[in-house]
Amino acid sequence: MDALHKTFMTRKKRHINIVPFKFDTPSPDDMVTTGLKSSRNFRKVDTEVLVKDSVGVTGKEMMNNDILLTEKNTSMDPSALVQLDDGGTSSNVPSSSQNITLALDHELQHLSLESKLKNSKTNVKKTASVSHYKPEPWMLQSENQEIRNQLSLAIVGHVDSGKSTLCGRLRHALGLISKKQMHKYEKEAKEKGKGSFAYAWAMDESSDERERGITMTVAVAYFNSEKYRVVLLDSPGHKDFVPNMISGATQADAAILVVDASIGSFEAGMGVNGIGQTKEHSQLVRSFGVENLIVAVNKMDGVEYSKERFQSVKSQLGVFLRSCGYKDSSVTWVPLSAMANENLVTACSDTRLLSWYNGGCLLQAIDSLPPPRRDVSSPLRLPICDVIASHTLGQVAVCGKVESGGIRTGCKVLVMPSGDIATVKTMERDSSTCSLARAGDNVAVGLHGVDPGHIAAGGVLCHPDFPVRVACHLELKILVLEITVPILVGLEFELHIRHAKSSARLVRILSSLDQKTGRALKKAPRLLTARQAALVEVRLDREACVEEFSTLKALARVFLRSQGSTVAVGVVTRVLDRALDMG
Repeated sequence: MDALHKTFMTRKKRHINIVPFKFDTPSPDDMVTTGLKSSRNFRKVDTEVLVKDSVGVTGKEMMNNDILLTEKNTSMDPSALVQLDDGGTSSNVPSSSQNITLALDHELQHLSLESKLKNSKTNVKKTASVSHYKPEPWMLQSENQEIRNQLSLAIVGHVDSGKSTLCGRLRHALGLISKKQMHKYEKEAKEKGKGSFAYAWAMDESSDERERGITMTVAVAYFNSEKYRVVLLDSPGHKDFVPNMISGATQADAAILVVDASIGSFEAGMGVNGIGQTKEHSQLVRSFGVENLIVAVNKMDGVEYSKERFQSVKSQLGVFLRSCGYKDSSVTWVPLSAMANENLVTACSDTRLLSWYNGGCLLQAIDSLPPPRRDVSSPLRLPICDVIASHTLGQVAVCGKVESGGIRTGCKVLVMPSGDIATVKTMERDSSTCSLARAGDNVAVGLHGVDPGHIAAGGVLCHPDFPVRVACHLELKILVLEITVPILVGLEFELHIRHAKSSARLVRILSSLDQKTGRALKKAPRLLTARQAALVEVRLDREACVEEFSTLKALARVFLRSQGSTVAVGVVTRVLDRALDMG
């Protein structure tokens, strides 16, 4: 079992009450992005006043209800979004995306930096601009042409839609689960009276998951298609474990939304009596920058492979997906039955399905996904997902996804925010030793010459001469979600940036913004209410690794949380002068 798998499978399970999102408003991600230009009118702030307000502002916290902050790119104006993407070369997502980032708290043990990092001071010399960076030849040219492009696929959807069964059945059909192992799963499932869960147990390995019959953590598995080396991120569908779903889905290049075609089950996922996880997961993965979506309409055998039912599901869900920002051309619809192994890796064989469906199978749909855009020409950025224990990698080892640049054995890396220099001793990809990795690769890295206490989840490995930004004073563009109590200056909350989190305080509300155009409506409003977009300043209790949205989106998406509820989502529009942080 590889390091990435261990990262997600060894977390302590925890029940979390998640307040469902409402999706009847413009996407937060759209609102954040659109107003980038208009926000510049409020960026010229007098330094003395800024220092005074940053230190002296206090406010009565009125957020007594659960608050959890997630993130979204906000742009209802496609042209504005294109301009933003053109300015950022580090995005792994096509530049035409209209992102929404609703991210929930990971609620995992190892996401915060260790106490030793709290008071650490980063001793990094100021270097040349990133624009002066020149990638080495090995980063641009593949040294092993036989290695397929990696594609990280998040498997998401409403609880009991058949996500784990789909993953297990797919791997079994591809010959990755032996008959002996499958027989073991079937026997164990029958003994517990859950015979239909045999394929799901190929993914859900913990006793708690098998006892409850639901996925609780993100299971990681791999297989090779004709075109890709696919990383499956099987995510929990139950609303209590949405934070765990986020921990895997944030690294996805594309997603498979699994929908239960059964009468009543599909409607439950759509939220007839509230917001279902079909809707929430759809918008969440869109918020992470995922543009390309495969909708697997599962359990078609339960509705006799009815064309009318398939078209009904497609019609209802399609309208919602368009409202989330998905383009029709980027969504592929595949009717199938995971349990019956119908239309998974080979063309459909059931005459009832053949009578009206002439499209490809699920495996063909995966291969039809466009290759993810990788930024290999920018300096190394590898956000640390977790610190791991490994006999093969050595005493100090971390894992994560390379967001930009490249890394190889023997090279020096800068560990931020501690500022330590380390040497890459060894690396693994998919449990196999490798000599190099580029943007888009999930790897485990063994480090030498660094104090283990200076490394923790939330940090970033980067190029020694081009360090990641480190700051505790940020300008954010946010969208306030469904809250019942207004947000005032002085509000204390928990800010999440990738795998890092820190206590923070709202220092100033610079302006409220129009949700559709992103233009400033009112300068320095006294408070913010539900569904308002705004430009704000926040101060973190400790420094965090961060980049501006125009530079690297993966390290610019922020989620504001408090006591388990989302209060707002946003992006970092500007890293403020560190001199102001000394106030």
